[in-house]
Amino acid sequence: MILLTGATGSIGRHLVRRLADRGAEFRALVRDEAKGRALGCAYAVGDFDDPASLTAAFAGVDRLFLGGPGALPVDGEQPMVRQLTAAIGAAAAAGVERVVKVSVWHASPDSLLAQGAHGVLDRRLAAALPGGWTLLQPSGFLQNLLAPGAFTPDGRLVGRYGGAPVSHIDTRDIAECAEVLLTGPPRPGESFVLTGPQALTDRELADRVAHALHRPVDLLPLAPDEVAAALTAQGAPPAFTADLAALLREVAAGSLAEVTTAVPDLLGRPARPVDAFLADHLPALRTAADHP
Repeated sequence: MILLTGATGSIGRHLVRRLADRGAEFRALVRDEAKGRALGCAYAVGDFDDPASLTAAFAGVDRLFLGGPGALPVDGEQPMVRQLTAAIGAAAAAGVERVVKVSVWHASPDSLLAQGAHGVLDRRLAAALPGGWTLLQPSGFLQNLLAPGAFTPDGRLVGRYGGAPVSHIDTRDIAECAEVLLTGPPRPGESFVLTGPQALTDRELADRVAHALHRPVDLLPLAPDEVAAALTAQGAPPAFTADLAALLREVAAGSLAEVTTAVPDLLGRPARPVDAFLADHLPALRTAADHP
């Protein structure tokens, strides 16, 4: 029995479909029963902040996909750390044999925001289930191109990484890598840095979007401090925006430029290229670019 957390997220939704198609025995952990029904698979209603609900959800579970809530701070703390620590404890108590966790590239307890939160969680997972964990550490998601704020009201792509290339990955590839690790031979104690097949600058990404939309797409480059100032003006905590600016400066210096072979090594095929992603999501891309 496989339990999926984060099943309604950008990775989890794809993983649900993959496991259902192969007839795997699994259930999703959801807080909202309506969302569970919408997934169309077996589900358990539970909450990371309710230990009793986790005990019930983890009953009989052998393998766990540990995706989770976002890493945005609330009142200066990362709820994700508390919540996924509870999930790790529930997995250990239930005797779960294999955990595939979605982390992030460059995760470290000494880092900032998501990298720091996942760095703490990765260590706690390794301590709680020694020999029973595997980490997926993806680069930036191509699906962020479809998210609010990716384009300006006049249809320009917002660039946040200067001239540095980033090896964006399609979340469908992350889900398929998780499927392999959940259903295939175990890979205990291994970490896989997942990237797309090439690294593109913001300008190159805008050009690919323009080709997909068959119209020019300009770029609005924003320096890290400009991104931080805009978010602060919208009410984001200054401490958060300062940390975000620091991380953006790291990316602008090339921290996400490497292309790895982890996806083809796990899946036996290349990672999905940007052009294929854009073609597959063309209606959503048009909506994001033309009606942001």
